[in-house]
Amino acid sequence: MYEDKTLICKDCNQEFVFTAGEQEFYAEKGFVNEPQRCKACRQAKKNNTMFEAVCDDCGGVAKVPFKPREDKPVYCSACFEKRKNEA
Repeated sequence: MYEDKTLICKDCNQEFVFTAGEQEFYAEKGFVNEPQRCKACRQAKKNNTMFEAVCDDCGGVAKVPFKPREDKPVYCSACFEKRKNEA
């Protein structure tokens, strides 16, 4: 049903393949728009929007996609998963 498509990244203007499997995943999730960026540019954008904080559980570095507030706890990925699994 789906076929690989070649798209142009809006950041680096390089071609990238939007695979049939990725298209199927997008459809299953209800996404209606095709990706605008290649994987490298998506990762770079994601890294640029991450904030560092101190994990309230282990004291390690936590990288989170939101600006931490002092009135809310912040957890690193490992502690977040541990707390989620305990709930």
